[in-house]
Amino acid sequence: MLKTFSITDIGLKRKINQDYVFSSEMQVGKLPNLFIVADGMGGHKAGDYASREATKIIVESIENSQESSPVKLIRTAIELANKNLLEKAKESEDYAGMGTTIVVATITDECLYVANVGDSRLYIINDEITQITKDHSLVEEMIRLGGIDEEAAKYHPKKNVITRAVGGAEEIEIDFFEIKLKPDDVILMCSDGLTNMLDDEEIKLIIEKQRDVIEKAEELVNAANQNGGRDNITVTIIEQSETERTIL
Repeated sequence: MLKTFSITDIGLKRKINQDYVFSSEMQVGKLPNLFIVADGMGGHKAGDYASREATKIIVESIENSQESSPVKLIRTAIELANKNLLEKAKESEDYAGMGTTIVVATITDECLYVANVGDSRLYIINDEITQITKDHSLVEEMIRLGGIDEEAAKYHPKKNVITRAVGGAEEIEIDFFEIKLKPDDVILMCSDGLTNMLDDEEIKLIIEKQRDVIEKAEELVNAANQNGGRDNITVTIIEQSETERTIL
């Protein structure tokens, strides 16, 4: 059994929430559970549509597939979402240039499978906080090339420019990660509305201080808003229940 909680918040500055979240502790198709965070971009209609529609297509694709490999299942689903968003963008100027980040996760036995495109993130938090996903952003590329350091990156004017998105190009490159979970690991999935307002150590401290998954998620959103709430904020917290920890 898993203990999970998801929340999405418009923040303090935006007029519309272009984030979208899906959470199922129950089986979805061949997967025992499924969690998705998406952060849309584009015009008033486009970003909202992109995150919602991409998530819907991914869930439906997984529900209808007979494939048993989590990586193949998720890859096919994201590729289908990418294709559909590109086709929709050709239909109307309202949807031109739209796209969405995506982080998809599922837990099978003691293994966490993660896929990501864009700069929404998945962390594992225990004694330390570890970012599992790698941001597909212009600033992250600059860090990797040694152009700027991580401190300068926090305030870079092009911090929100991403280099990969679902709906961004005909060929989509997806990163996959497979992690062996430990019983006390806390999994955090989030959009950049959280991580642009709080640094990793602040996130870890909030997670450690709160009692359960609901309080952890809600307090992260509250803290992001207290620090400015400049963007939509989406958080999913996943923990293994005490029963499952005993079995492990």
